[in-house]
Amino acid sequence: MSNNHSLRNRLLLSLPCAASLLLLPQALTSAQQAAPSANERPPSEIAPRGQRSLARQIKYGDWQKFCFRTPGAKQVCRTTISGNLDTGQLAIRADLIERDGDGSARLQLFLPVGMYLRAGVKLTVDQGQPHQLPFVWCLTNACIAADVADAALIREMELGRNLQLELVDSGVQSVSTILPIDQFASVRRSAPAQTFEQYINE
Repeated sequence: MSNNHSLRNRLLLSLPCAASLLLLPQALTSAQQAAPSANERPPSEIAPRGQRSLARQIKYGDWQKFCFRTPGAKQVCRTTISGNLDTGQLAIRADLIERDGDGSARLQLFLPVGMYLRAGVKLTVDQGQPHQLPFVWCLTNACIAADVADAALIREMELGRNLQLELVDSGVQSVSTILPIDQFASVRRSAPAQTFEQYINE
């Protein structure tokens, strides 16, 4: 009798736990649907406590275009510029990535580690309106900020001369650098400097 009574109590106690496990996937799905996308999130409210210049001068190369082609897939092209420190070490890289026929593009920045990631990157073409780019992941030697580049931003970059990047470092100090973009439009619209073909052996 006591064994039956104990078993019944254990079953009654386990029912709420089982019910909560069954409801968990639905709750997670609702939470994911409610989470705002990068474009819907409000801009960062972090106010930098000051501004500092970059510790070292960054020297930028020319814009270049590279394309990547795989049989059975759309060609992907990357219009890119890199900035190096005086030691030759890569400091910043900007890529505009486009896939044939998609009608959309992705802007991706490789930036130094040690930034305040929640603040993202503020982009300003010449004296225009700022655009916000969120950080998406970090590697051991760089952090990547990326998002869809809408037609308005690409048009600004094609007509502009300078693209200012403004970041917030871990000391909550504003840090900025300027990328030259006066060659961007002509390079983006021209034939690639090199096309890489990848063949998959089955």
